Amino acid sequence: MLSQVFYLLRSKADGQYLVARNRAPQNPDEPQKPDPGYLLLFQEHADALSYVNTHGAEVSDRFGVESLASTQLKNLLKRWGFVGIALVQDPLIPRVEFLRQDSLL
Repeated sequence: MLSQVFYLLRSKADGQYLVARNRAPQNPDEPQKPDPGYLLLFQEHADALSYVNTHGAEVSDRFGVESLASTQLKNLLKRWGFVGIALVQDPLIPRVEFLRQDSLL
């Protein structure tokens, strides 16, 4: 069985993955909950590099690109407590597709 490979950006300093956060309007009457975010995934190694060089050139040297087989995705999301994934379709614009974990697995 073949599995797809995704690419992620990970901080060289603390090992945290680069995430996208949902900035939906908050109800001011409800307490703020920390948003674990959506794991940012790229379909190509070069797309991950393009994204960080375009949108974070001043900190691009602080990130490394890591590969992840799709078969490992479920466990990584669970271990780190991410809401889901943010699949980058175009790293330059950027165009990102958000998928919640419960719709993936």
